[in-house]
Amino acid sequence: MSSSHAFDQAIALTPLSDNLYQGTTSDAFQNMVGPFGGTTAATLLNAVLQHPQRLGDPVSLTVNFAGPVGEGDFEVEATPLRTNRSTQHWLLLQKQNGEVVTSATAFFAIRRETLSEQQLNAPTAPPPSSLQRLDISIRNWFKQYDFRFVHGIPLMGRTEGQPIDTESLLWVRDAVERPLDFTSLTAMGDVFAPRIFLLRKSFTPSGTVSMTHYFHATSDELEEIGHGFLLGRAQASRLHNNYADQVAHLWSEDGQLLLTSTQSVYFKE
Repeated sequence: MSSSHAFDQAIALTPLSDNLYQGTTSDAFQNMVGPFGGTTAATLLNAVLQHPQRLGDPVSLTVNFAGPVGEGDFEVEATPLRTNRSTQHWLLLQKQNGEVVTSATAFFAIRRETLSEQQLNAPTAPPPSSLQRLDISIRNWFKQYDFRFVHGIPLMGRTEGQPIDTESLLWVRDAVERPLDFTSLTAMGDVFAPRIFLLRKSFTPSGTVSMTHYFHATSDELEEIGHGFLLGRAQASRLHNNYADQVAHLWSEDGQLLLTSTQSVYFKE
């Protein structure tokens, strides 16, 4: 992948020693406090993807955002906990000044050709070419993506008497073309603004505490998609006592389910 793309610069890692890498935060992907969480998750995944002991492709990734990531350098420890014949488990720690700011576990596997059945079909949506790109530059990282909303635009609020609805349906891709891979899919799984933004017109301090991605796609499927749009849908089940969940899915333009994501999100009152 070209290192000139802003995303590749943001997730770039330099090996320091066995299982240890160094990276640097990117101004292009800054969020409310520290970097966009999707970029942080992609950086941790990238540590495994470039590790010489890596086996197979990612099947799941769980990221716990323990504290704010400060601007500047950080280290990532990528430790293979156990490697079996076709599966591998990883522990990932992002550190600054000797303190853990983000932790993660990743599960990789060599996928075999088996029964394939998609139970969750893509929702009906107009083609992205028929929708206008929407500038929702709440923070720097929003500018890095081409958003085409069907419904559920953040910070638009809801009219009095309207049912509570936290669902967003949108098309998304990198604003500057970049072929889709596991790292960019990881980041795009986190492009949905906190669901409380769907209920209010005013800004509410919010942030993801824990996020799990389930990768359904293979590397070959991602390569076929190339620079295409992904259709994303996200919704909360309940917002209660400072925390909310979020369930999100991403499909290709031809309806292949690529990713399922769940989150626990904090919001401040």
